[in-house]
Amino acid sequence: MTKLASLTFLAALAVPALAMGQAASELDTNGDGVLTIDEVQASFPEVTSDGFTAMDLNADGALDADEIAAAQEAGLMPVTDG
Repeated sequence: MTKLASLTFLAALAVPALAMGQAASELDTNGDGVLTIDEVQASFPEVTSDGFTAMDLNADGALDADEIAAAQEAGLMPVTDG
């Protein structure tokens, strides 16, 4: 599967979850200010490791606020309330 196809697939999976409205701070269970793949998958189990890697723009293994916003704008992650 190409990266574009993977991103399109992930976006399609994320659309039904848009109504969840969970705050990003609620997803950050350890309170370190970033989201790990485990934290993301706890609320959005449809996010694969490839999908997480696509969202992790600086490849540090965690999503910061800018990466979360970019993933939400791209439709890769549901919009949260905070």
